[in-house]
Amino acid sequence: MFNIGDKVVYPMHGAGTIESIEQRDMMGSKENYYIIKMPVGDIKLMVPTSKAENIGVREIVSKDDSEMVFKVLEKPKEPYVHDTNWSKRYNSNIEKIKSGNIYEVAEVVRDLSHRHMERGLSIGEKKMLNSAKNILLSEMVLSQNGEHNMICTIIDDTIKCSFSYKPEEDGVINN
Repeated sequence: MFNIGDKVVYPMHGAGTIESIEQRDMMGSKENYYIIKMPVGDIKLMVPTSKAENIGVREIVSKDDSEMVFKVLEKPKEPYVHDTNWSKRYNSNIEKIKSGNIYEVAEVVRDLSHRHMERGLSIGEKKMLNSAKNILLSEMVLSQNGEHNMICTIIDDTIKCSFSYKPEEDGVINN
């Protein structure tokens, strides 16, 4: 059970703060709801307290754990081993986003960003990248206690650096 003021993640929507816990009458049945205020877009979500765990609502990662997100984003661009089948790639990325796992969401942001810089993205993948990035940003802003634009810039710069990284520049040669 979460409390007012807790910072939580709602998969597919991102992170927010529990603003209140209210009892609402829905279709003749009274139930308690978490009212979650999302920092991006000034949105409020109502989540039944009894279903929060099944939905995948969880506490945000700690500041130390959020630093590990940058390690995921820093991973250098590898030769493309991803499935060239758009629908398989899309479904795989959707599953990662739905998981609510910040590291998997970071992988989606990194991989789609690399693909966008290399080849471009379809309209569907551009929307997915934007959505995944907003989900990632919302949690990073809260866990880092940082400013939205600053965290966004750090994420973008980290991804750009990882894309331009060439192992041979470090004396590493891949055979």
